[in-house]
Amino acid sequence: MHALIIGGGIGGLTAALSLQAAGISCRVFEAATQIAPLGVGINVLPHAVRELTELGLADRLAATAIPTAELVYANRHGQQIWQEPRGKAAGYHWPQFSIHRGALQMALLEAAKERLGPANVVSDHRLTHFEQVGDKVTATLTRADGTSIDAQGDLLIACDGIHSTVRRRFYPDEGDPIWNGNVLWRGTTLAKPYLTGRSMVMAGHQAQKFVCYPISRQAEEHGEALINWIAEIRYTDLTSWRREDWNRRANLADFLPAFEDWDFGWLKVPDIIRGAKEVFEYPMVDRDPVNAWSFGRVTLLGDAAHPMYPIGSNGASQAILDARRLAWYLGTEDSIETALQAYDSERRPATAKIVLANRQNGPEQAMEMVHERAPDGFDDLHAIVSPKELAETADHYKSLAGFDKDTLNNRPSWSVPQPTTG
Repeated sequence: MHALIIGGGIGGLTAALSLQAAGISCRVFEAATQIAPLGVGINVLPHAVRELTELGLADRLAATAIPTAELVYANRHGQQIWQEPRGKAAGYHWPQFSIHRGALQMALLEAAKERLGPANVVSDHRLTHFEQVGDKVTATLTRADGTSIDAQGDLLIACDGIHSTVRRRFYPDEGDPIWNGNVLWRGTTLAKPYLTGRSMVMAGHQAQKFVCYPISRQAEEHGEALINWIAEIRYTDLTSWRREDWNRRANLADFLPAFEDWDFGWLKVPDIIRGAKEVFEYPMVDRDPVNAWSFGRVTLLGDAAHPMYPIGSNGASQAILDARRLAWYLGTEDSIETALQAYDSERRPATAKIVLANRQNGPEQAMEMVHERAPDGFDDLHAIVSPKELAETADHYKSLAGFDKDTLNNRPSWSVPQPTTG
């Protein structure tokens, strides 16, 4: 069996490592002329860290990532609403890692080149066409200079993101990603640690929010915190915001004034925003769940399959789970078609629930409840919302997203057993 993997991001590289571990040949084709450590910070939840650990990557990640110790929700006045331990501090067998997206991608890339061989992870190859004929899939890949090659495999795995060429082939009338009116500004700032030094904070409400967490073990060793942060504002007039140029360098004047009074004492939001060397602007977009990911010997994975709002720290984590389950089915089912359908039947409904839950704020609904009931702050939190209500909101999302602690700690491994010799 030989798989063509389209896309060298987190999902594509994890898929490559998972297939290789299952004894399946594969090659990764990335459209960018160079696979570079782009982006800002992300969280990798314990269920995904378990999978990366079983791929032998725990030490590489621990060398740079921060093991998140707690999650704190607060209102826009800095009053804390909910606090819970995270990762090993919460009793999981695996940590929750806060890490620079580029550092995670480079760790995956390095491992993929080591295990697959550098020739099997290639950049500057953009998918422009593919065909299924019999039991083979042929992909046409075009370089920046305009030249093209054809690559043939037994299956094709589309890990080519929210603007997936492969998904567009199967859903030609889908159109652009769906924007909900929220704009995100993202940056990193070197500053003094706050709270435990390993705290993830979410403050505000649906229409205006600030999220931050430290992402660098190296900064921590020097007594500092490299803080990844996201400022978010909702626009009610969707025609007034410039949508033609996303993922660009941002102007602080577009959003900093709205956060100028967000000085909580324990967290000084305007200072963190001003401390960033560069800030980027993104829309909050997703796509509607679809009725199928797998078509014969072609399937979707990660953002190509289930782009979702960045709520609940699930985007990259779900792509990692996709990769592991796909490799499991390919390594254990009798045929490729059966494996892809089994993967589709398991992962598509599970991720569709998360996409829809994230549209309703996911676990961050706790912040929205408090804002709706006490927009000017509160003297007694429990007069506004009960501890039971808050706990149920948090626990429901963990179960929905697949990282209920007891279930995760006790379920069997997803690594494909390899034949023994001798």
